[in-house]
Amino acid sequence: MLKTVVITIASGGLLGLAGCALHARTDADPRVSVAACHTFNFADAGMHRPEAAAAFGNPLNEKRLREAIAANLSSRGLPIAAEGATADCTVGYAIGSRLAPDPGAPRVSWGIGWGGWGHHGLGGSAAWSGPYDYSEGRVTVDLYDAHSHEALWHAYVDEDVTRLTGADAEQRIKAVVTAIFEKFPAAVTVPAAGATKS
Repeated sequence: MLKTVVITIASGGLLGLAGCALHARTDADPRVSVAACHTFNFADAGMHRPEAAAAFGNPLNEKRLREAIAANLSSRGLPIAAEGATADCTVGYAIGSRLAPDPGAPRVSWGIGWGGWGHHGLGGSAAWSGPYDYSEGRVTVDLYDAHSHEALWHAYVDEDVTRLTGADAEQRIKAVVTAIFEKFPAAVTVPAAGATKS
C-alpha cells in the first residue's frame, strides 16, 4: 500500500513538472534581420518608472534579468557595446505582473443540503458566481535597431517571477530567459578584428 502511495505521489510530481514547461512566444519583422546587430546596449526604461510602479518592482530581479539576457546574447555572438561606443541594437526588457479579469462568464449554481439539526428536510440555495481577478506575470525581451529605432524582434514568457527572491529568483529568471532565446531568430556573428562594417 505504501509503495503504491509513493509511486502515485512521484507520478503526480512528474506531471506537475511537465506542466511547468516554459513556453516562449516570439514575433519578428520579416523585412529586417537581427543579423545587422553586432553589439547592443540596454534601454534603461526601468529607471524611469512612476513611483507607484517602482514600489511594487524588485530592482534585483530586473538586474538578474539583464544579466541573463546579456549572457544569452553574448553566447550567440552579440556582445554588449564597449563603454562610449555606439551599439547597433538596443535591448528592451520588462518583468512584472498585473491583475487580469477572469474570462469565465458569471454563472448560477444550485446546491441541495441538510438543513441542520432542528430543521428537518432538504433545502435549496442559489449562488451567483461573478468574474474575479487573478495575477498574470510576464517576462519580455525586445530588440530594436539602434539607428532607425525599428522593432526587430519581440519575445515573452507568461511567468510570474515577481514574488521570487534570492537563488529561487535567479534560477527561474535564467530558465525563462533561456526559453526565450531558444527562439532567437538567427545566429549573430561578430566581425573579425580590424574588419569594418559597410
